[in-house]
Amino acid sequence: MTPVLVAAGKNIKSVVGDKGIDPVSMLRPCRKIRGISAILLPFQENGDPDWAGFSAHVKRTVSAGLAPAVNMDTGYAHLIDDATRTHVLELTRAETDDFVAGAFVGDNPGERFNGDEYLRQMENVQSYGGVPVIFQSYGLTGQNEEDIVSGYAKLAENSAGIIGFELSDVFAPFGKIYSLDVYRGLLDIDRLIGAKHSSLNRELEWERLRLRDEMRPDFHVFTGNDLAIDMVMYGSDYLLGLSTFAPDIFARRDAAWADGDPAFYELNDWLQYLGFLTFRPPVPAYKHSAAMFLKLRGYLDCDDTHPESPGRPDSDREILRHIVEQFPQR
Repeated sequence: MTPVLVAAGKNIKSVVGDKGIDPVSMLRPCRKIRGISAILLPFQENGDPDWAGFSAHVKRTVSAGLAPAVNMDTGYAHLIDDATRTHVLELTRAETDDFVAGAFVGDNPGERFNGDEYLRQMENVQSYGGVPVIFQSYGLTGQNEEDIVSGYAKLAENSAGIIGFELSDVFAPFGKIYSLDVYRGLLDIDRLIGAKHSSLNRELEWERLRLRDEMRPDFHVFTGNDLAIDMVMYGSDYLLGLSTFAPDIFARRDAAWADGDPAFYELNDWLQYLGFLTFRPPVPAYKHSAAMFLKLRGYLDCDDTHPESPGRPDSDREILRHIVEQFPQR
């Protein structure tokens, strides 16, 4: 091990060593990464979805070798209606049978867990061949820990497989990062095949990876940390909004890691630079950044965002243009 890596390891261990986590020992070189890329729902100037642009984006993602994730935050899951969600599923299924999709239940603080509505949303996803991703809600996260686990178990019983989702409340007020006791309970649910972790905290994700390795090695910890996309080096897979900007570059990065190719690091650095810029506050405006970036790459005709979603200043375009021009080429 090089002195730099040893020193880096000591610094990391000084932060998390009291919990017995040694990130250096968790590195998994030459591992095949499972990449799931959230799909941006683009919009036209008149405020309607750009369905042609959406389908083309799904097709490019599939061609790159990543699985699409639709009706997620990147697809404005909390802002679109059921008819739009269903059309998204129809168009996605026309391109691939390997995809995941959000099962979103909107509710209010203090409301009870609405299992029936979750099952309805799951059935819609599954009817098109997708794997449901269980969005959190006030009703789900407001329960005690035992009932939270029980809620996921009941949903899983009605599926061939579901994906959980831990979301920090900095992203959404109904979000919650679960205790390790809850996470341990989730690992015991056979049909819960993985969970996205979006705390933006490396230590919490390392804890989940260690628990996964101890209890259930086939369980997927999908990093949702757009500010630390190198978590794949430690055994995480990913379900990211950032990858919607450049699924092709993410796929090249993933292949380099699997091959032990040092090109991984330069590709990861450029992607992370993009993530730091576009996931700055207000974080939901990253979707406008994505539309700008995809238009600059020649993939969209319009870079408008959803009318109810925050936007970025026009000055961002020149910064994004520089990144497009400087991205590592083959």
